[in-house]
Amino acid sequence: MSAVTFYGWEVEYDGDHHLSAEQEAKSGRLYTMYHGTTIPIAQQIIQNGFVQSRDGMLGPGVYVSRNQKKAERYPIGSAVNVRVVLKLNVDCGRVKRIDTDNHPMQKTWHQQGYDTAWVPPNCGMKSVPSGLEEDCVWDPKRCEVTDIALAPSTAILAQLKQLLSQKKSQPSSSGQGGCQTCKMPNDPGHAVQPCWGCGQSICTFMPRHVCTARP
Repeated sequence: MSAVTFYGWEVEYDGDHHLSAEQEAKSGRLYTMYHGTTIPIAQQIIQNGFVQSRDGMLGPGVYVSRNQKKAERYPIGSAVNVRVVLKLNVDCGRVKRIDTDNHPMQKTWHQQGYDTAWVPPNCGMKSVPSGLEEDCVWDPKRCEVTDIALAPSTAILAQLKQLLSQKKSQPSSSGQGGCQTCKMPNDPGHAVQPCWGCGQSICTFMPRHVCTARP
């Protein structure tokens, strides 16, 4: 394999960070998604973050959807009066499309270097009889609760919103409140390194870097 030398880059981010359920998932984007759960679990998620499920149709991960109606069905078998839908910002990372039953990478996509598995709507998979879009995100840290999309009562809605507001007001554990190099607010853990050309401190999530050492 031959080495490739390049200097700098420029990328374009979606302004509203929203991808509809009918659109194909794009790698490296931050999008609005939804997660259905129960009241006590919603409280735990808001306070402590998501926990990776042990298994599922797409293997371990956090199951979310860009279709709120899909999230409203979960947890399956639970009473409607205990269901909550959380609104999230999700950093998709590298996305793998899974659109057939018994797909060879249905549960091994993360081992192949992908961060999110995406099941498109109406793809015909028997394991998704609703035909509604679904995603599985491997790393729970890629999912951040931003709001409460649905609650069984106004009282529960107010309680969860207050809990979320209190959580947001707490200082970041890193003390930075986000990556100080690329300025993305939700992930303070990016690795910063010197540019191989000019030596300037860079983060690969920066939307633009012009190397002053380029020929």
